[in-house]
Amino acid sequence: MIRNAAYEMNFLAHIYLSEGDPMIQLGNFMADAVKGNSYRIYTPKIQTGILLHRQIDSFTDNDPVARKSKYRLHKRYGHYSGIIIDILYDHYLAKNWDRYCETSLEDFTAQFYRLVDENIELLPLRIQTLAPIMIREDWLTGYRSFEGIERVLSGMNRRTNGKSQMHLAINDLKNNY
Repeated sequence: MIRNAAYEMNFLAHIYLSEGDPMIQLGNFMADAVKGNSYRIYTPKIQTGILLHRQIDSFTDNDPVARKSKYRLHKRYGHYSGIIIDILYDHYLAKNWDRYCETSLEDFTAQFYRLVDENIELLPLRIQTLAPIMIREDWLTGYRSFEGIERVLSGMNRRTNGKSQMHLAINDLKNNY
């Protein structure tokens, strides 16, 4: 369960893949902070989002292309390579957003930020703490730029007390773009 050890910040794909349903988006967003069967305390739509998040993670953990991507980084970052790849994939999604969604990335993220703000009391405490920072710093739109990804990777490195060296992965992104 390394994936949860350094709370992931690859939110964009999870939110995008939530069938356009606000409560499923909310569940998908908060899923990493909901352990085991404790998801059952939430409404059915939020439960669906939490379970969808777990299915997406399972898919990417087992997908041959994603596994190849993780392998490329594994020697340098060890078990953190999966988290890094998830974040880098969010960069590519944000960078190519217009290919996948008719709504602009800015409008999509603004709508999601409103949803979070209006439903903050439904979120687990650690997400209630994280969400205002995410909104204030506009992480989701920030995934589009190298600077935004570098900020996320540096934040993740701090969360692992420098052990992950994730902040260096911005170089891997640039070198292998």
